[in-house]
Amino acid sequence: MQAFRIWDVNQKTFYMRNNQLVAGYLQESNTKLQEKIDVVPIEPDALFLGLHGRKLCLACVKSGDEIRFQLEAVNITDLSKNKEENKRFTFIRSNSGPTTSFESAACPGWFLCTAPEADRPVSLTNKPKESFMVTKFYLQEDQ
Repeated sequence: MQAFRIWDVNQKTFYMRNNQLVAGYLQESNTKLQEKIDVVPIEPDALFLGLHGRKLCLACVKSGDEIRFQLEAVNITDLSKNKEENKRFTFIRSNSGPTTSFESAACPGWFLCTAPEADRPVSLTNKPKESFMVTKFYLQEDQ
């Protein structure tokens, strides 16, 4: 498992607000609020994503016809790559130059995204090319 800093191509970083993962611009005094992402590789391009130092994992959940992003109270090290019930925690990483996109393995065609506006919840989109949602991220290994 490795911890990474993550930010979108508009320089918005992830942080928690009211138990929700949001993306926004953190000023110097607030940079300590930035969430780092734990990455556990399970196949060459498939991985689990969790919040560093917290027992919260990123998940794509389908409920009826609705597909949504949520944080689930799970320890990332307890997930097993062979279990179908853990598929909602699995994301496929696609690199394009220096940026990375994360597609849900449980809901193909749905990508982790941020809104163009700051301080909005992290979510999922199924229109990565035609939407205003931001689906490209930078990752930097945390030292």
